[in-house]
Amino acid sequence: MTRASRDDEFRAYVVRSRSALVRTATLLTAGDAHLAEDLVQTALTRLYLAWPRVRPAEGPDSYTRRILANALIDERRRPYWRRERSHADVPEHASDVSIDEGPELHTLLAALGELPAGMRAAVVFRHVHELSVAETARALGCSEGNVKSQTARGLDHLRARLTPNPMISRSPR
Repeated sequence: MTRASRDDEFRAYVVRSRSALVRTATLLTAGDAHLAEDLVQTALTRLYLAWPRVRPAEGPDSYTRRILANALIDERRRPYWRRERSHADVPEHASDVSIDEGPELHTLLAALGELPAGMRAAVVFRHVHELSVAETARALGCSEGNVKSQTARGLDHLRARLTPNPMISRSPR
């Protein structure tokens, strides 16, 4: 494969998938649109470098989801993360999100923001992208049991946070 054809394939993938990647990254960052854009840019840069190794059978989507999750975890580990929060503009509301605006989305993003990054990624991949446990485990680079426990604990937290009456927050299993 020539470099020009490889670049054309990559460009077509980016054009086709960028908006979905930004939506996923926005959920992974609990509504931080600026960080979501940074994560997508990081993921696309890493994907471009690995493009020749991306297996056509698996497709670049699963590879890119794993890069997004790893980039989020890497970003949260940086020392400045605990000290600084940068914003281009002061938002009018507590959360400024560009995907399907609404009070329910703001509440969901706030609740997602309370979850650790890995747990949040497991919940988003399982319930937004509807990936199987095995696919999510591959995307996150962990065991299926870890995905199950992280998803269950994450959903329990979200139910407790989002259900008006905490006495009925847990559904029977």
